[in-house]
Amino acid sequence: MRIIKWLAGIVVLLGLVLVVGGWALPSTFTVSRSVVVQATADKVDELVADPRRWKEWSVWNRRDPAMEIVYFGPDRGTGAGWAWKSKSEGDGKMTFTAAQAGQHVAFDLYFPDMDSTSKGELVFSPDSNATRVTWTMHGDFGRNPLMHWFSLFADRMVGPDFEAGLANLKEVAEKK
Repeated sequence: MRIIKWLAGIVVLLGLVLVVGGWALPSTFTVSRSVVVQATADKVDELVADPRRWKEWSVWNRRDPAMEIVYFGPDRGTGAGWAWKSKSEGDGKMTFTAAQAGQHVAFDLYFPDMDSTSKGELVFSPDSNATRVTWTMHGDFGRNPLMHWFSLFADRMVGPDFEAGLANLKEVAEKK
């Protein structure tokens, strides 16, 4: 009986640590990565501003080639988007909210599994015949203290995917 009380006490203590610790953590997160692509900003924009072109370089599409994708809106730029269903990568929806050719593409991401919305942007900074591409995502996990733990690890969870996606983007853009 003492062991059961002792184990119950540990479970309660861990629960309190998770909840109270979660309140102490920020609910927001930012993940950002950059790469220099030996191509013009317009060439990079061709691959980013059209959601159909993301499967050429996005790490998520490459990990699940069987991903079910539905495109909507215009072919490119503001209002264009895609929704996907994937057993390995999860489900989601991306809608381009702003786009200025050769300069940037901003988007909203929605992940129904986590009921989470994030904002992202790819910014193109031309430099001679090269372009620095910076991919940034901001999000807020809201008031649930348990979800705040995700903000603590967002950079480690998403950052490597951004790095791989940008490396793929660089490879594809430099071939064309």
